[in-house]
Amino acid sequence: MDVERGGVSSGGVWERPGLRERLGAALFARVAGPDGPAVRQRIHGTPGARWFAPDRPIRTVHGDASMFVGGLAALLVQSLHPSAMAAVAAHSGYRSDPWGRLQRTSTFLAVTTFGTAEDARAAVDRVRAVHARIRGTTASGRRYRADDPHLLAWVHAAETDSFLRAHQLYGARPLDAAGCDAYVADTAEVAAALGVPDPPRDRAALAAVLRSYRPELARTAEARAAVRFLLFHPPLPLFARPAYGALAAAATGLPAPEHRALLGLPSDPLSAAAVRPPGLAVVRAIRWAMPVPREQV
Repeated sequence: MDVERGGVSSGGVWERPGLRERLGAALFARVAGPDGPAVRQRIHGTPGARWFAPDRPIRTVHGDASMFVGGLAALLVQSLHPSAMAAVAAHSGYRSDPWGRLQRTSTFLAVTTFGTAEDARAAVDRVRAVHARIRGTTASGRRYRADDPHLLAWVHAAETDSFLRAHQLYGARPLDAAGCDAYVADTAEVAAALGVPDPPRDRAALAAVLRSYRPELARTAEARAAVRFLLFHPPLPLFARPAYGALAAAATGLPAPEHRALLGLPSDPLSAAAVRPPGLAVVRAIRWAMPVPREQV
C-alpha cells in the first residue's frame, strides 16, 4: 500500500481513512501526544539491546489495551497514600495538564518496556532527576519527598498490582500463574532502576508489600478530589464520556476489596462483576482501533 496525504491507494483511487484508522489515530494522539508517531518509531525501530526480550510477560501486559483500565485503577489506589497523593496534587499537574501527564507516563512505560536499553536508562535517569527536586508537606504537616524509597515502593506496588489485575480480567492473552509471577519480576527491574529497594518479584511478595502499607492509607481530601476528577470530571468532549465512563467503572472494580472500601467504592463481588461487561466492550473496541504494532508482538 502507498500512503499519501492521509489516504490509501487502492487501484489508483485515493480513499479516506476508515473509522478504524481515525479512531485509532485519535486515541493514540491522546495517550502519546503530538510527537507520538516519532517516539513510537524510535522505540520500536531503533536497533539495539532491550531490557526485556520479546517473549517477556511485561511486553504482553504493557502492550495490551487493558492498560487503559489498569492505569485508571492504579491512580485510584495510589491516591490512598497521603504523602504520595500530596506530591501528585502539588507537583504533577494532573488537573491542569492531565493529558500531558498521561503522555509522559505512557511514554515512560513504552520506552522502558520496548525501547533500547540506552533509551530506557535515559528515561529512568530523567524521572529520577525530577523526583529529586520534588519536596513538600502534607495537609497534616508531614514532610515528603518524591524520591523517598518508601513512597516509590508504594507507587510501584499499586501500579504493578493494578496493571496485572486489569490484564487478567481484560487482556487478550491472560497470563498463567508462572507468567503472573514473571510479570512482577519484570516490573521489579524497572522499579529497582528507579530507586525502589528490594521490589517484590512474585505475586506473594507483591501482596505482602501492599498489606504492609495498610496502616498508612487514608482517603484524604486530596484523594477524594482526585477520585472525583478521574471518575466524574474527565477533560473529554461529551461524545467520548460514555466510553470513558465504562472504562472508569471497570477501573473501580479492579482494586482489592479493602482498597475499594477505603476509596468509598462498592467493595462487594457483585458490584465488581457488574462493571466488567461494559469494560470488556470498550477495551475490545480500543484493541480493534489500536492494533499492536508488528514489531511489538
